[in-house]
Amino acid sequence: MKPKMILTAVLTLAAAFPFSLRAEEAPKPFKVAAFYTGKEDQAHISFMKEANEWFPAMAKEHGFTYETTNDWKKLNATYLADCQVVVFLDTRPEGPEQRQAFQEYMEKGGAWMGFHFAAFALKDSSVKPDWAWYHDTFLGSGEYGSNTWRPTSAVLKVEVPDHPALRGLPATFKSAPNEWYRWKNNLRENPDITVLLSIDPSSFPLGTGPKPHEIWHSGDYPVVWTNKKYHMVYFNMGHNDIDYEGKTNKELSFTFKNEIESQLILNSLLWLGGRNEK
Repeated sequence: MKPKMILTAVLTLAAAFPFSLRAEEAPKPFKVAAFYTGKEDQAHISFMKEANEWFPAMAKEHGFTYETTNDWKKLNATYLADCQVVVFLDTRPEGPEQRQAFQEYMEKGGAWMGFHFAAFALKDSSVKPDWAWYHDTFLGSGEYGSNTWRPTSAVLKVEVPDHPALRGLPATFKSAPNEWYRWKNNLRENPDITVLLSIDPSSFPLGTGPKPHEIWHSGDYPVVWTNKKYHMVYFNMGHNDIDYEGKTNKELSFTFKNEIESQLILNSLLWLGGRNEK
């Protein structure tokens, strides 16, 4: 075949299969900013430290950047303008300026991931239910109701298997040990909330006490959900098991040692960051 004919054939193939001759495009980078307090409960601090090792490792492997800070004053419009995903590792902002900045960020299309104590609010505690938009509108859960004790594993049930956050997960799986929360509001009754994972009935009885109300024997308990009006995912997970009784504060479990749970969190993060949209 003459050189001119070869060139013509190559150009014809390139037109017919425009992507076949290109190198695979690199995944779109995004920036994650994680906020924490790291002062309440050794189990929450353990999770926070673990997360701040796991997320950078995932950032390096999956092509995003990760910054973490305990300076909640950074939660402002200027800083958030450069962030594609915000993470609350263990608490929430308390200052009115930070709260307003976060609400505006989410209402303008920002993305958020929160863990465990980030949703906590209770009248008779240091974390008051004084942010209605966040707890009732955004999270939908309202006040904290009660919890299991001590931290134990649960069998979790996938409710929306085609959601990008749940891609590749089995129908049920055993979680890392956790302190599970019940909420004041019924999330099932909120049309804006999509429950992604809940506690499977095979988990009951859940918890060991010693108080009877710390052991759940039945009920419906969503543990991971999203709000259709916002780009967000909340995880009830985030409380490692600790040697409280022995008073050593020795860590007895680690959230990110659970491979399926870690995949769930990674899937969710990549979805929030603009990947795995379908």
